[in-house]
Amino acid sequence: MAAVERVRMVYDGATTGRRSHGWRVAASDANSEIRLAAMRLRNVSRDMARNNPFASRAIQVIDQNVVGAGIVPSVKSRSKARAERIRDLIRAHLETTDCDVTGRHDLYGLQALVMRTIVESGEALVRRRYSADRKLALPFQMHVLEPDYLNALVDGALPDGGFAVQGIEFDARGKRIAYHLYDEHPGSARMSFAAHSTRVPAQDIAHVFRVDRPGQERGVTWFAPVILRMRDLADFIDAQLMRQKVAACFAGFVTSERDPGAALFAPDADEGTGRPIETVAPGMFEYLRPGEKIEFGAPPQVGDFDPYTRATQREIAVGLGVTYEALSGDLSQVNYSSGRMGWIEFQRSIDAWRWRMFIPQFCARVADWTLEAAGVMAPGGATEAATISWTPPRREMINPKEEVPTARDTIRAGLNSWSDEVRTLGRDPEEVAAEIKADQDLFDRLGVKLDSDGRYPANAPINATAPQDVHGGQSKK
Repeated sequence: MAAVERVRMVYDGATTGRRSHGWRVAASDANSEIRLAAMRLRNVSRDMARNNPFASRAIQVIDQNVVGAGIVPSVKSRSKARAERIRDLIRAHLETTDCDVTGRHDLYGLQALVMRTIVESGEALVRRRYSADRKLALPFQMHVLEPDYLNALVDGALPDGGFAVQGIEFDARGKRIAYHLYDEHPGSARMSFAAHSTRVPAQDIAHVFRVDRPGQERGVTWFAPVILRMRDLADFIDAQLMRQKVAACFAGFVTSERDPGAALFAPDADEGTGRPIETVAPGMFEYLRPGEKIEFGAPPQVGDFDPYTRATQREIAVGLGVTYEALSGDLSQVNYSSGRMGWIEFQRSIDAWRWRMFIPQFCARVADWTLEAAGVMAPGGATEAATISWTPPRREMINPKEEVPTARDTIRAGLNSWSDEVRTLGRDPEEVAAEIKADQDLFDRLGVKLDSDGRYPANAPINATAPQDVHGGQSKK
């Protein structure tokens, strides 16, 4: 034991002395920890989202930056006809409220709802429900569910040799094969005591959550590291406000050497009510008796209020992975350089959440469902392969005057493609190229020349010849 202790003391964090007293260390895996804490964490997080302005703001900031106006699908196929057909189906189904079981959201509204649920509850479930409604462009709809729908009682070894982890069923090799979902939300007024769950195949479920540890099968609310800090900050702000309110209720204090009860029958009492004057009005004169004096209350100072709230909000922002300025809305201490550096760092977090979690776990599953449905509905079945890629919303430029020339020079130097630069603006390169071509054809037909048209030399004379086409002839006008 002495030898083990000597080896362990090489790492300060592994010591067990006075400095490390009170640390809660556990050798359990992620699923064991989540099993005991997930429900409590979810409920506390939802309470904060309802009543804590910083929690509500954090959900809004993450949702608006990860999803924003929507992560847009783009179809690619060798067959232009098939690609255009799938685009038409996406416009008719995913970009309308037909894709939502509740009929309230299009695809982009569902994306926002899923992202908000992930931050607040730690995970979100999206169930594919088949529909025989011939009015739908695609024969399925999506239903966003909170993680409460998972029947966590289905847990442990199963008779067929597989196993379950808190409502998620796996085969003997560890592959997800089904989800056990309650028919109603456990907190719904319609939920009966005899709760019934249905086994849903895994291919009909998109389970979206941030994986923080290997082997983790359930998500944890993103507020977990900062729950106590947010509660402490809310209590501190409430206490300060109450302190100011109580102090403001006392305008002044009258002290007297006489019996206080004698003042009740003073001849100068307030208009015969039998009580001394208790209000102060502009231009008022009040004559005090000998031995009486008035002391006005002084409101408490709030000199430590701003530094404490700033420090705590910065700590909360760090725990959530957002910037202090985005969380608090306070831009008083930001200049261009610091604002740009903070935004670049925040953008890295946004990209990680998009490309490591949201797009592969949700958007890719929606793409599979869409292509499968489009193949089934296509005349004669699917004969040409197609893929769907995703373009996130545009990144707002901090200084377009500098960033646009930089992007142009990057393309000209061959360091990046035009298509990738267009994607950073939240647009589909094929759609932008088609729009440019349509505009050029329109201007050529009308005889209009613009400085933005690179086919013409800059500052060319008005009667300059028309640009040559790929065959060496003049383009049509």
